[in-house]
Amino acid sequence: MSNAFSTSGSKSSLVIATRGSLLALWQAEWVQQRILDEYPETSVELLILKTTGDRIQDRPLSEVGGKGLFIKELESALLDGRADMAVHSMKDVTSEFPEGLEISVITEREEAGDAWICQKYGTLNNFPNGAVVGTSSLRRASQLNHHRPDLKIKSLRGNVQTRLRKLDEGEVDAAILAVAGLKRLKLEARITEILPLKLMLPAIGQGAIGIETRIGDQATLSRIEHLNHPLTWDCLQAERTLLAVLEGNCQLPLAGYCILDGEELFLRAAICDSGIGLMLAYEARASRKNANKLGQDVAEWLLDNGAEDLLRKLKNI
Repeated sequence: MSNAFSTSGSKSSLVIATRGSLLALWQAEWVQQRILDEYPETSVELLILKTTGDRIQDRPLSEVGGKGLFIKELESALLDGRADMAVHSMKDVTSEFPEGLEISVITEREEAGDAWICQKYGTLNNFPNGAVVGTSSLRRASQLNHHRPDLKIKSLRGNVQTRLRKLDEGEVDAAILAVAGLKRLKLEARITEILPLKLMLPAIGQGAIGIETRIGDQATLSRIEHLNHPLTWDCLQAERTLLAVLEGNCQLPLAGYCILDGEELFLRAAICDSGIGLMLAYEARASRKNANKLGQDVAEWLLDNGAEDLLRKLKNI
C-alpha cells in the first residue's frame, strides 16, 4: 500500500465499482456521500458488479479459491477503465494486487469483533453440546472448534440477510457474523453477544473499508484522500504484513488484530488447526513507524513455532 497523496489534478466525474449486496452498497454509498460532501460539484456514480464469490453459494470459500473471489471483477473494472475506484471490505482484500493497482485509502475502522447470534439458546456459554453453528469462515470455525470441540459447524454462505434468514428458518442454531456489518446495516439488535477476543480473534482488516485505485491516478486520489484514517492505516499495515508473510487467504485459519495501546501498536495473531488441536498465538508491540516490521516479526515467530508445518499441511489438502 502507498499512502502518498497529491492534490494536483481533479476529476469532474468518478465511478465506484462495488458488489451488489446491501452491505457492499452501504459501503460504496458511504464513500460516495463523503466525496460529495467535500466536492459537491463532482459526479459520483456506482458500477454494480456480481463477483465470482457472489455467484458460488453452495460451497465454502475455502474450497473454491478464497476471499479474492469477491474482488477480482471489481479490479478488472479498474484495469479496463470502467471504474476509477473500487470499495472493499478490507477483510476480503488479498495480500497481492494486479499490476498497476493498490489500496490507496483506508477509512476509520468500525468495531472489529465477531457477533454471536442465537435467539434460541442465548449466549455461547448456554449453547448445548452438539448444537449447530453456521459460519462461512474457516477462521471462525477453527477458533470455535478449538474452544468448543463438541459443536457442529455448518457452512453458511450468502450475504448478511441471507445468513440471518437461514438462521431464522432453523438451518443452524446460531450464527457468527462480523459486528461491523451488522452495525452498518442497523441490525445490532440481532447480536446476542460480541465474542471476546481471547475466544474469537478477528480476521485481518475486519471492520475497515478500503478504496483501491490505479497507481499514480492522482486526480482520483485528490478526491478521496480526506477519507484516509492514519491510525487505521498503520494498524492494517501491521496486520496485512502478517497476512503477506503467511500467504494468508480464506484457506488459512489466520486471525490478526492491531490496536494503538498507549503510544505503541499492539498486534495479536493466531492460527488454528482444530483438526489436530493446534492453536498458535502470539502478540507483540512496536512504534507506529515500525508497523510493517511488527507484522513481519509476529509472522516469523508463528512460522518458527509451528505455523510453517501447518501451512505445508494445508497446502497439500
